[in-house]
Amino acid sequence: MAALLKENRNFRLLMSGAGLSNLSDGIGVLAFPWLATLITTDPRALAIVAFATRVPWFLWSLPVGVLTDRADRQRMMVRADLTRMALALAVVALILSGPGAGAVGWQIAGLSALAFLMGTAEVFRDNAAQTALPSLVHKDRLEEANGQIWSVEQIMGQFVGPPLAGLLIALAVPAPFLFEAMGFALAAWAVWAIAFPARAIVSQRDGFWKEMHAGWAWIREHKVILQLALILGGLNAAHMAGFTILVLYSQEVLGLGAVGHGMLLTAGAAGGVAGGLLCPALARRFGSERSLWIALALMPLPFIGLYLSSSVPLAVGLLFLETFVAVLWNVVTVSYRQRVIPDALLGRVNAIYRFFGWGMMPIGALAGGWIMAFAEPTMGREDALRLVFLIGACAFIALFAYGVARLRLPKA
Repeated sequence: MAALLKENRNFRLLMSGAGLSNLSDGIGVLAFPWLATLITTDPRALAIVAFATRVPWFLWSLPVGVLTDRADRQRMMVRADLTRMALALAVVALILSGPGAGAVGWQIAGLSALAFLMGTAEVFRDNAAQTALPSLVHKDRLEEANGQIWSVEQIMGQFVGPPLAGLLIALAVPAPFLFEAMGFALAAWAVWAIAFPARAIVSQRDGFWKEMHAGWAWIREHKVILQLALILGGLNAAHMAGFTILVLYSQEVLGLGAVGHGMLLTAGAAGGVAGGLLCPALARRFGSERSLWIALALMPLPFIGLYLSSSVPLAVGLLFLETFVAVLWNVVTVSYRQRVIPDALLGRVNAIYRFFGWGMMPIGALAGGWIMAFAEPTMGREDALRLVFLIGACAFIALFAYGVARLRLPKA
């Protein structure tokens, strides 16, 4: 009984830290691109900011994976959140510095640099958090625990964060970043309070590159996980292409302001909350493999709808669906990885998985902005904007066909 109470306390603290951290992330999801549109509406500039946010997953996933298996994962999470707190305050300083000669260029460059550093800290934090979860809950509870954490993350990161950011940015442009900094500070405190079980310390290390190679060797032998990582990379690239220009779609097609755009993103969060609550049961009902096929089959629909429609209510429903099926994919794949990968390799293999799965996001971000900019002179601005969603939907359809033909999950 005492062990169960301790497990529940530790899990609640981890979930609280995830919720607070994602609240700040959710504020940044709206505040960063919205701040960029206050500087310029050039889609290429917006793509650069989005690229800077996501490229750390491509650059640092592999070395951070080695460090996660070597380091104190609790300390890594705390330091990452405190770093992001400081970076959010640096954004406030950037805003307060005001315009000057060549203001657009240096402000976009400064915002991109801070976004890059924020994304770098996120790589450390998220890899450590996902790697630490199996040490805090029993393996039989992983789907339930992952579902609960994703529900909290969606509630705070998209249900509360974006509309709150919209209200704060309407009040004062620096306000959301001040609130973001406070959230990261509280998240660091929650993780610091967790009583993590002691991990076996490896006194003899094989060297950084040999340890990284051990992760590569493991994932090459477990081709299903490598296959899942490659499919996720394609999914994330397509999603990020659309998400990069969603702020322009919201402003120019749907006619929404900052508060309205925040409420639109909240619709996605509602889908995530529903997914966190329902997807573990769906995975048990249909089985892991079939659940992934269902998720892949539904993923093109939101982008097809956004390509064809200018309706705010329909956009709300489409973003709800997009996030719901993404959570279904995540509940199955993350729980599968956490069961199969040995704890001693979990940080490295997770990092390799995210290198492929998340490393494609900056490429998608650049593609979204540059496709629109390239097509705009001949198609017009709105049609060029919609074209990004059409291309993303085609990518989702191709990945669905591949998944049905090739994806087979052995029992963990």
